[in-house]
Amino acid sequence: MIRKLLRRVFKRETAPLNAPALIPVALHGIRREDLSPAARRVCAGLQEAGYKAYVVGGAVRDLIAGIPPKDYDVATDATPEQVREQFRRARIIGRRFKIVHVMVGNETIEVSTFRALHDADTVTDEHGRVLHDNVYGTQAEDATRRDFTVNALYYDPSTEVVTDYHHGVADLKQKTLRMIGDPVQRYREDPVRMLRAVRLAAKLGLIIDPAARKPITEVSELLENVPAARLFDEMLKLLTSGYAVVSLKRLHSEGLHKGLLPLLDVILNQPQGEKFVWLSLENTDQRIRDDKPISAGFLFATLLWHEVLANWTARREKGEHTTPALLAAMNEVLEIQAEKLAITRRVSADITEIWGLQPRFEKRSGKMPYRLIEQPRYRAGYDFLRLRAESGEIPMELPDWWDAFAHANAEDREGMMQPEKLDPGRKRRRRPRKPKAAGSNAAPVSSDGSAG
Repeated sequence: MIRKLLRRVFKRETAPLNAPALIPVALHGIRREDLSPAARRVCAGLQEAGYKAYVVGGAVRDLIAGIPPKDYDVATDATPEQVREQFRRARIIGRRFKIVHVMVGNETIEVSTFRALHDADTVTDEHGRVLHDNVYGTQAEDATRRDFTVNALYYDPSTEVVTDYHHGVADLKQKTLRMIGDPVQRYREDPVRMLRAVRLAAKLGLIIDPAARKPITEVSELLENVPAARLFDEMLKLLTSGYAVVSLKRLHSEGLHKGLLPLLDVILNQPQGEKFVWLSLENTDQRIRDDKPISAGFLFATLLWHEVLANWTARREKGEHTTPALLAAMNEVLEIQAEKLAITRRVSADITEIWGLQPRFEKRSGKMPYRLIEQPRYRAGYDFLRLRAESGEIPMELPDWWDAFAHANAEDREGMMQPEKLDPGRKRRRRPRKPKAAGSNAAPVSSDGSAG
């Protein structure tokens, strides 16, 4: 019975052009109570003011797939200015796409106006990437503008009906990721869609439609024209999706990573640090699934560490001192990544602090251990150290010592101190002797004051 109803709803041949399928709750399974209160409130506020308003895109897709959404987007026929008028805590942001952030409690709902189809007046660069686009249109046009069929879904909380223009619910149930329109043209409009295709396919367990998959390796150079800040955001989404391991292994197995980003080459083509990287990604995925906080700085520090380690080792072998060699290696690696990824200052600061602490863990004498455990980034540095040991890079004895030292009392800590070791690349500086007073032939004086 349900199969017959699905075939009737999704039958493409008899559906009029631009006539959407209206999917009842019995088929998609989303109840209004499944949405966040903030998303329901924003939709209700716009609808009460006489506008259309739907929860759209990823949240609808994830709810149908049984995945709790991380955030909610709303699409409406109200302009950004009209949306802002309806809510006390709302602000318009964006240049390429004007959208409104509506703050409800601690949650932010992103509200966008229905977009019109591209035409001859659409502003693009020489490669076809859309640069400016604030022309508003109908809901049907907005659905056609979206990238994948599974993202072109509109849920009305008041009726619990999903409006589906491009058979996205059927594709989702058939485990297929299909592009809306010509894939090459859509990749030219926004090259980031290539990364998004792989991320969504891995997250939802979908097979990328061959028509959408084939052009990725052919037009991957288009990513060179994307602003570095936007690439960083998309890369961060991929790595913090909770499915980073699956996504990256899929990228590698299908050969889709080649030439996309230097960071992907670093992650997927480094035999020495392979175990370390995958351990880091697995830990991150698990923390996300357990709803625990993660640090973007810590994650990127792990992904780039073996590039730094190789550079640092080479510099020390040339005779450079430990700390200056590490600083130079860190700067060089980050500069290479900055050419394609605009890693934010805050994240870069976290990365360099974690890396910079690593040589300090080698010093277990004097006052250094006491100072180190008081550092604000000690815990992140220690977790990084333990990950290095778990991957086999360093002996497990080192993080075990620091764990014991951190939890020991003052007396036990004194007994744990090790003999001071000199840095082999650093020479002890001799203190200059005090010159004797001119013409002084006096004999040295003993400790009791008598002449020796």
